[in-house]
Amino acid sequence: PLTGDLYFVRSSPAFVGWRILVSTCGPSGWSEPTSPGFAGDGVEADPSFSPDGQHLFFISTRSTDGIHRTDLDLWRVDRDTAGHWGVPVRLPAPLNSASQEWYPRLDGEGALYFGSSRPGGLGKTDIWHARPDARGDWHVENLGAAVNSADDEYEALPSPDGNRLIIATADGMYESTRHDGHWLPRTRLGPAINVNGSEIGALFSPGGRSLLFARDTKTGASGEFVVWRTRPLEAWPPSCPHQ
Repeated sequence: PLTGDLYFVRSSPAFVGWRILVSTCGPSGWSEPTSPGFAGDGVEADPSFSPDGQHLFFISTRSTDGIHRTDLDLWRVDRDTAGHWGVPVRLPAPLNSASQEWYPRLDGEGALYFGSSRPGGLGKTDIWHARPDARGDWHVENLGAAVNSADDEYEALPSPDGNRLIIATADGMYESTRHDGHWLPRTRLGPAINVNGSEIGALFSPGGRSLLFARDTKTGASGEFVVWRTRPLEAWPPSCPHQ
């Protein structure tokens, strides 16, 4: 949001060894992707900015206190006024657990959505919701049966207005809408999005009418970026070089 750089994840063709990369838009197009300054020694994925661009959330198995972790935890790194990244911080319990955490996403009210295989869920991996109280302590709750099932739900993306939730599951992408503060039973998105069940990593445009996500095209085990748009069409993502 501050610099227009593109942060994304790249893996091996077998979808292992995830790393966060960054590319900058210049006069001749996107630069060769490089590791960001906050990169650690573990696998890392699922980068997500706060709306103001000052904070980046991600997941990592990087070492802490001299211990190389095997479970994916939620992390945050902050940017200073000059645009330089600081030292990443592992988020505290109960946001993190001894299980896997996935895909941290902030909504416009400061609440954090993420996936986790922690005990107490309805299935293998569920979507959880966390909100800080006045003292800054986080309170975590499961989003319940309207969003979660007995299978895997691992990514949840709230829309800019907070009234829609895109959910990545074991069998494709779904959407839930909010009414009177509650998420309604999810519905499966149409065939224009759910082509082969490999769609992940959704990102709304600022206006909420376009959805960027990744898809394994099953041709050489490559991942491709795809944009789904509704009318009226908007000029997003920005072109590079800028037109």
